[in-house]
Amino acid sequence: MKSLDSIDRSLAATFARGVGFVSAHRRGLAASIAVALAGFGAAAYGIATQAPDASDLPRRLVTESVTPDDVASQLEALAAQTLQLYRSDLTRSSDTADSLLTRLGVADAEAAAFLRRDPAARKILEGRAGKMVRASVSAAGALDELTVRYAPTDASLLGTHFTRLRVARVGSMFNTTVETLPLASQVRLGSGTVRSSLFAATDDARIPDAVAVQLAEVFSTDIDFHRELRKGDTFSVVYETLTADDEAITWNAAAGKVVAAEFVNKGRSYSAVWFKDENGKGGYYDLDGQSKRRAFLASPMEFSRVTSGFAMRMHPILNQWRQHKGVDYGAPTGTAVRAVGDGSVEFAGWQNGYGNVVQIRHSNDRSTVYAHLSRIDVKTGQHIDQGMRVGAVGMTGWATGPHLHFEFKLHGEQQDPMAIAKSSEAIELSAAARPRFTELAHSLRGQLEAAETVGANLAE
Repeated sequence: MKSLDSIDRSLAATFARGVGFVSAHRRGLAASIAVALAGFGAAAYGIATQAPDASDLPRRLVTESVTPDDVASQLEALAAQTLQLYRSDLTRSSDTADSLLTRLGVADAEAAAFLRRDPAARKILEGRAGKMVRASVSAAGALDELTVRYAPTDASLLGTHFTRLRVARVGSMFNTTVETLPLASQVRLGSGTVRSSLFAATDDARIPDAVAVQLAEVFSTDIDFHRELRKGDTFSVVYETLTADDEAITWNAAAGKVVAAEFVNKGRSYSAVWFKDENGKGGYYDLDGQSKRRAFLASPMEFSRVTSGFAMRMHPILNQWRQHKGVDYGAPTGTAVRAVGDGSVEFAGWQNGYGNVVQIRHSNDRSTVYAHLSRIDVKTGQHIDQGMRVGAVGMTGWATGPHLHFEFKLHGEQQDPMAIAKSSEAIELSAAARPRFTELAHSLRGQLEAAETVGANLAE
């Protein structure tokens, strides 16, 4: 039979390992518990009501004397525990072996020398930056293990697999292994509060940039994120993400997809749920079944910076106050420009101060203009679907810097594009699809509530 001392030490070791696991996986455990509670609350209620009444159960009092170890013995047991420290980061284009290890909290000249001379290990700093790195460090700061995950070099595996490169200490030497493994898909929860900007809030909530861009896109006809976003606005989101070893990947812009979201702007709540109709066509709807998709997108570009809105302004070249009858979006040269609605190309070519310009004719005597393009990707007379690429941002014509000048015309007169998008006709959910949507929306509403709870707990 084991002595009490050995049992106490065993319990202490088990407890220490448990604390370490919880600390390392705090966010994942919190999200998992919240989802489990949200998904199985009804089942738990059904089980609990069938249990016997506690007042009818027999009761017995058990008394046992326990003599704890003295303080010295307890301190000795704690000192015997091994401390394992981890730190994660992304590689940078300016990184060297020494700068990367220093940022990861590693003080190990031998490890740095190995990263410089080993052919496989050198791949960590070669190629594109943004590789996911995690270092396991001893209490003295020596490297125990360095794990790096990044996109595979084989183009056929992009989006489905990842490469894992591991540098591990074996005695006084280091060993390198490289393997290609499949990515996994996970549903995750997140929530946050806007303090300065949407992207700052999603960064604080550890939500991928791809998901943040989709949030702005999904609610673009409800909220003007350039003018109406307020400090204190909140959001909750359920999203799918591709993971490598349970960590959301960072190198694929399409790695995250919004499944459901809620955004509270100036006290008003907006919701969105991804749903495929009976024809297999997917789109976002609010929790009441009203489509988020309208005849016109709010912007010809994904979330970007408005440099000049639909208002009076000082003309940057003529140096005169004039009505700016369009919207300018600041973006790097080459950024994709998309059609905001279905239509046909009325003009594609050079036009004086507009430079390279595309004009699209839509229904009901409506048209849109995309100017200062660095390139044109459509031809006159071509049919265009909403969201289709028509060109790329540039600074051709009368432009002082790379940007897109966008106009929306009704009966030949320029209109405020945001106002037109908000008032344009919505796509209706069919009666046949509504029962299935209602069931899905009910399930996702619970997950959004769980996401809000998780975010509130992690913020404390």
